[in-house]
Amino acid sequence: MELGKDLIFARNVEGLTALMQNAVVGIAGCGGLGSNIAVALTRAGIGKLILLDFDIIEPSNLNRQYFFLNDVGKLKVDALSKHLKNINSEIIIEKQIKQIDKEDTEKIFYPADILIEAFDRAESKKFLIESWVKAFPDKPVIVGNGLSGFGNTDLLKVQKVGNIYFCGDGFTNMDLGLTSARVAIVANMQANLAIEIIAKKGGLNADYKQPRQD
Repeated sequence: MELGKDLIFARNVEGLTALMQNAVVGIAGCGGLGSNIAVALTRAGIGKLILLDFDIIEPSNLNRQYFFLNDVGKLKVDALSKHLKNINSEIIIEKQIKQIDKEDTEKIFYPADILIEAFDRAESKKFLIESWVKAFPDKPVIVGNGLSGFGNTDLLKVQKVGNIYFCGDGFTNMDLGLTSARVAIVANMQANLAIEIIAKKGGLNADYKQPRQD
């Protein structure tokens, strides 16, 4: 079924849809963080996503990643792209099916207004952030940093250093294991932050009114 954008994004914050549809976001990694980030941004009306991942879907991914039983064995980028198109058929998706190196960051992600880092390995995170900041010092990068375990939601936060934003608790590693809810919370923190940056760049601010304290 084909639905118009006016119907899909009818409940968006007023003025947000146009800003989102003119924005480009790069997502490096399409696993627990990246797949959920991509879904959230697609539901918010993002115009274009650059998706990078070289991996295939395994059964153990299904506890936290936006994939299904019939996706097992498929490339993550391919399966995720199909799911995103089933949310909004008009989204533009650029698929990069490869293992990135330092020289690739600028070449692959230069069209992006924002880069979202969603890798598993610390060394990959490090070189991606460093190469992005060197190439595009004025463009934001949003990083996942500490999301394993369960509970302790109050420890999850956003920290900003220059144009680098860190989302998570900042210290837990993969040794604790990964659960769906905590991974999804951090993923949606990253997506929400990207939406906020795009909105504010376009002059749109959420009008929050504090409840009266009578």
